[in-house]
Amino acid sequence: MVFLSRRFGPLRFYRETLNIALPVMLQQLIMSMVSLIDNFMVAGLGDTSMAAVNVANQINFIFIMATTAICSAGGIYLAQFKGAGDDAGMRHAYRFKAIFALGLAAVFFVFYWTIPRSLIAMMTMGNAAQDEIVAIGGGYIRLSAFTLIPMAVSMAIGSSFREIGRPRIPLVFSAAATLVNTAGNWLLIYGNLGAPRLEVAGAAIATIFARLFELGLFLWYAGKNRTPFFVGFRKIFRVDRKLIRTILAKSAMIFLSEASWISSETIMTALYNGRGGAEVVAGMAAGFTIANIFFLLFGGIWTTAAVVVGGSLGAGKLAEARTRAEWLKSGAVVMGIFTAFIGAGLSTVLIPLVFTKLTGSARHISLSLVYVILIYLPLWCLLNAQFAISRAGGDAAMGMYADVSVNSLLFIPGAFILALCTSLDPVVMFALLKTTDAAKYLVARYFYKKERWVRNLAAARLVD
Repeated sequence: MVFLSRRFGPLRFYRETLNIALPVMLQQLIMSMVSLIDNFMVAGLGDTSMAAVNVANQINFIFIMATTAICSAGGIYLAQFKGAGDDAGMRHAYRFKAIFALGLAAVFFVFYWTIPRSLIAMMTMGNAAQDEIVAIGGGYIRLSAFTLIPMAVSMAIGSSFREIGRPRIPLVFSAAATLVNTAGNWLLIYGNLGAPRLEVAGAAIATIFARLFELGLFLWYAGKNRTPFFVGFRKIFRVDRKLIRTILAKSAMIFLSEASWISSETIMTALYNGRGGAEVVAGMAAGFTIANIFFLLFGGIWTTAAVVVGGSLGAGKLAEARTRAEWLKSGAVVMGIFTAFIGAGLSTVLIPLVFTKLTGSARHISLSLVYVILIYLPLWCLLNAQFAISRAGGDAAMGMYADVSVNSLLFIPGAFILALCTSLDPVVMFALLKTTDAAKYLVARYFYKKERWVRNLAAARLVD
């Protein structure tokens, strides 16, 4: 009983965390439904079209994760400034997010617009249907360039709302944008109601309109309601340079961590995409589309850690932060186990129902991948909880050490060995490579126990 009382908090704590996490998870569910709806509609065009769109979205995923890293770095400070009641600090943290997210979007825009086919080809080397996938995916990703800037600003504003404990705002706006995207897909992919039949290009154009609509809602609401962290574009460069340099030092470690993870995932994806034809790419992509529904837990964990742990640290309540961190880790594992059992049954029904137009081989690959992911889900929930808690206290080094060491020494070499020396199918490759996350947990646990994250960052900020 003593062990349980130390590891698990009272029900009121988990009610508090659910009030924070559920709107975030619902928002991400809505965003995942956009991908699911896109895949469902594009799947009607065949394996090749779906494969092309999903390879392009794998590249989009790199941009999203890099932008998330920027928002995470600023969010460490924004959440603590909220706990300390420092509105000026919150505005500087938001400026950091907006400036660097827009800069990243500009860089990706250049790549998307100038070398779209090369990007798709890089991800499909050795695939039997590469020429067809490159032809379709290149046009799709070039159009996707116009989603990057609105997405960057929306992510900066939306993540900031979550960090000040108002996650329902981005939830509502994402829901509205999803409706726009779904309607646009229905009109433009197949040419309903007299609209032109644009197929894959129609899906990209619908996403552009949805992202612009979402950005408009965020800018309107944040400006009208005098949101404490928000500043308009005319004041965006009025930054506290010392604070920005401090956040950049933290973000450098976050970028290294995220870059290591993204590069390892990208290499693995490129390697297994070469095993077969369009059915492999489409099947694996469909599996990850379903798995993204279960990955909603991670967003809830990160936001909850920022609010309940980061807020306590920013208020100077260090002992309370330690206790809440332990409660959060245990709750994350329990939710991972529960979701894994529910997800196994849901996937068995959902994949054949949603992806009816895919070949039987693609659907088999998809279902097998989801089962493997669900086995790992409790471990990944625990890992995410450790990383999120540490970042909430400004310890970005732990994630960097765990990701860079394991990915560089085990994951990436293992991916090449399996690809070059075996004929294993892509799902088995994925399952074997992810055993390295056990080593990542041990590295993370070692640094977590050092408690370098138990710090009040807000107390050190200079006056605006």
